[in-house]
Amino acid sequence: MEYYLGKYGTAFFALNKMQLLMEKQHNRGQDGAGIACIKFDPQPGMRYINRVRSDSDSPIMDIFRTIHNGFNKAAKDRPEVLNDVQWLKRHVEFSGELFLGHLRYGTFGGHGINAIHPIVRENNWLTRNLVLAGNFNMTNVDELFSRLVNYGQFPTETSDTVTILEKIGHFLDEENERLYQEYRAQGYEKREITRMIAQNIDIPGILQHSSKYWDGGYVIAGLFGHGDAFVMRDPAGIRPAFFYQDEEVVVAASERPVIQTALNVKASAVQELQPGHALIMRRNGTVTHCPCRPPAERRSCSFERIYFSRGTDQDIYQERKALGRSLTPTVLEAIDHDLVNTVFSYIPNTAAVAFYGMMEALDDFCDRIKMERILQLRQCDEAALKEILALRPRAEKIAVKDVKMRTFITQDTRRDDLVTHVYDVTYGVVRDGLDNLVVLDDSIVRGTTLRQSIIRILDRLNPKQIVIASSAPQIRYPDCYGIDMAKLHDFVAFNAVIALLHETGRAGVINEVYKKCKAQEHKPKEEIVNHVKDIYRPFSVREISERIAKIVTPPEVKSRVVIVYQSIEDLHRSCPEHLGDWYFTGDYPTPGGNKVVNQAFINYIEGRNLRAY
Repeated sequence: MEYYLGKYGTAFFALNKMQLLMEKQHNRGQDGAGIACIKFDPQPGMRYINRVRSDSDSPIMDIFRTIHNGFNKAAKDRPEVLNDVQWLKRHVEFSGELFLGHLRYGTFGGHGINAIHPIVRENNWLTRNLVLAGNFNMTNVDELFSRLVNYGQFPTETSDTVTILEKIGHFLDEENERLYQEYRAQGYEKREITRMIAQNIDIPGILQHSSKYWDGGYVIAGLFGHGDAFVMRDPAGIRPAFFYQDEEVVVAASERPVIQTALNVKASAVQELQPGHALIMRRNGTVTHCPCRPPAERRSCSFERIYFSRGTDQDIYQERKALGRSLTPTVLEAIDHDLVNTVFSYIPNTAAVAFYGMMEALDDFCDRIKMERILQLRQCDEAALKEILALRPRAEKIAVKDVKMRTFITQDTRRDDLVTHVYDVTYGVVRDGLDNLVVLDDSIVRGTTLRQSIIRILDRLNPKQIVIASSAPQIRYPDCYGIDMAKLHDFVAFNAVIALLHETGRAGVINEVYKKCKAQEHKPKEEIVNHVKDIYRPFSVREISERIAKIVTPPEVKSRVVIVYQSIEDLHRSCPEHLGDWYFTGDYPTPGGNKVVNQAFINYIEGRNLRAY
């Protein structure tokens, strides 16, 4: 802190950077936020781990207001103390050197303050304290919980967060005990042993033992009370992690642009944490990258690229444009290549970059047509040439999302009407009964927003045809690794195929799949096969898309509604380094995924509205 004070004029350089990092990552969770701080070299009796969490409507603002209020209170009568680092460390919380921030995206479980990271495992020994936060879901929490019980522990919760905390904590305790006994046998005094443990604790070994049976997608970050820290990524690279280091700072985050912005560095300076590796930061300033899990086939989450991560990353931006370009031939087919009588737009804002890619592809298509027509001209007729050059795609801002309307105090009969008006439309750009209206969406998961709001409001423009184009393929299978779309009946593609099976007299397939899933219910996850794929086999993508269109079209809509999707092949071509496609194909990257999807189908048939893990 003295260094930062001398160079940047503030002892709170790191804290300020953490606030900026968290603000720039608010897209990763708005249900809550938390931050923890470790103070280096504390004196006995001094509190050296600080933490604050919030589940308010503005959690990031709330936690940093709390922190800064502490500084303001300390400096109220003596402003000079803000430049006295040693006084700050003794008397004011969050005057430290090591920070861990987290944003909660509450997909499952509680939404109260206790569900927000970081979480803390406290102990009177510096080297046994553990602060943990992460972006993860484990598919085998029950198995991991049982192993903790077999170790002799008595966990008070079965959540994956507490299970992971106690798992790492168990091996942290064992490593402390091993070193203590080793140094005690060599004749060292207890106080000296504490210092030696802090210098020599085997963090890679702790992580290797802790993660041996983890099945899931994860990036987990931890701080130890004596000042060491780590960030660890799953062996398939399912969840994203990036880091930057120089002589002044080491920082890790889920997305690359946030590091670039906060520290003003180039993309090439920010490295990706390799799958199965841990970034180990020691109190003495040493930083290493250690393999902790055996390598697996890389299956980085493609949904991060399509939707979840911010589109400001230089690679994600180009990938999303590629998704829009690759979808263009399917869209042109849906409108019978009639550009003159078609308006193109997008919804929501996360689809904007893919829309730019689609418009570039449409421009290229128009250029090819223009060239062909010009070459066919026998003489250079100005009017004919002007008509040819006038051909271009008609892009308009059609749908605008209004500020969220509060519907919780409205009677049920009025609430549906308000939901319908979450979006507003631009009038006068779609010609009544003549134009097609193509609207690009980044993905279609449940289809409820389309049915309850978007299609109804677009229909008010009275287009000849509404084409909803998804830059993602059909979402058919649950996710259990972080995005956490966990229930089959939530997916409009699943509901469509179930309807098709009934309508075509093939409902027996449903019962056959149920029997196969039940037969595997109690097998080890490594032996389980994804039988839910059989549900989709009888039908083509087009047939399922047509049935989805019926589901999302309200009965009062007059326009013809068409739904088109990205193909799996074009998804892979657009995002060649991120081939995790289990949402769309059912090809899970870990054995636990197959167990989850089969259990999700069992829950659906048995009418249990539960997450499958």
